[in-house]
Amino acid sequence: MAKAKRTADKAGVTLSEWEDEFLGSVAERVKTYGRAFGDPEKGDPNAPLSVMQAVKLKQIAAKATGEKPDRGAKSRRGFRPRPARQIDTEIEE
Repeated sequence: MAKAKRTADKAGVTLSEWEDEFLGSVAERVKTYGRAFGDPEKGDPNAPLSVMQAVKLKQIAAKATGEKPDRGAKSRRGFRPRPARQIDTEIEE
C-alpha cells in the first residue's frame, strides 16, 4: 500500500481523494489488526486484504506506474447472426 503511494508520488501521478483515503485506511487497519477486513466471506481469514481490496490496490499501483488498468476478462462477442438460408418457394408437382 505504501509502495503504491510512493510510486505515484515519484511518477507525479495524482491519485484521487478516494484512492488516497483507501490506501491510508487499509494501511492503518492492517497495521492495527493485521488485516483490513473482518467478514470471512470476503476473503481468506489469513490474508491481510480481501479479494476486492487486493484488486483495487493492483489497479491503483498500475495507475501509479502508468500502465493501463486491467478491466478483467476480455469482452466476449455476442451471438453472431447466422447467414440467411435460401428457401425454395417453388412447389413441386
